[in-house]
Amino acid sequence: MITRATIRRRTVVKIRDGRWQHEKDAVVVEEPLEMRLAVPSGTHALSLATLMRTPGADIELAAGFLFSEGMINNRYDIVTIRYCVDADEEAQFNTLIVTLRPDVPLDLDHARRIFIVSSSCGVCGKASLEALRLRGCAPLADDPPVRVSGAALAGLDKTLRQAQDLFARTGGLHAAALFTPDGRLLAIYEDIGRHNALDKLIGAHLLAGQLDLLRQSVLLVSGRASFEIMQKALMARIPIVVAVGAPSELAITVAQHFNLTLIGFLRGASCNIYAGAERVVAPT
Repeated sequence: MITRATIRRRTVVKIRDGRWQHEKDAVVVEEPLEMRLAVPSGTHALSLATLMRTPGADIELAAGFLFSEGMINNRYDIVTIRYCVDADEEAQFNTLIVTLRPDVPLDLDHARRIFIVSSSCGVCGKASLEALRLRGCAPLADDPPVRVSGAALAGLDKTLRQAQDLFARTGGLHAAALFTPDGRLLAIYEDIGRHNALDKLIGAHLLAGQLDLLRQSVLLVSGRASFEIMQKALMARIPIVVAVGAPSELAITVAQHFNLTLIGFLRGASCNIYAGAERVVAPT
């Protein structure tokens, strides 16, 4: 759904066949979203993270971020996520206040760090397999088994493009989409950053109590597959990750170490399988 703050129209100069024209063009909005963690005393909130994002599905984004960063284990760890209200009782739509259950174990040293997350590379400096192991991440067990056929993979990229409403209007959005193993589109979220789009997707399923659905599905992301994407897929236990673009070397290593299937360069019926080929059914 296109919201009021998601796109804006700006006057641009378009050059076509040597002719210059001033026209209105739709551009995607990129704004910071600060997440604050309400401390038990209730007297103040701790600045937790600042994400550069496209407005929309902010609650889902926050929930997905908390989950994929290992701060919460399920939706019941969250008491409320709400927009901040200033002294004039006006909602501040770029600031969220997160309240967690008092008994949620928090690493406050971790929580006190202010993450500045760019829309292109995610949280930098965390590209470490050891960091994932310390979070308690374990290799995915193939139970129940999830398999996807080459025929089901063919055309997922076309379905993604057709479902990207904002990209069609602006050309400036990434997407994360969830598919059934037989190729049926379940959900899609768009954002200026592909990792934000994935957090929105994960957060929506977390809040709906549908994490099990993620564990039986195929994730498709626009652009490349980075360490950040694989980390979040691992935390959500998504077994098959497909990217329209290339994977990084570290993304492949994560997939290999944690038994994820990683597919890149999806173009119609063509793709490269970098890890977990046993989940892809070869034609007979």
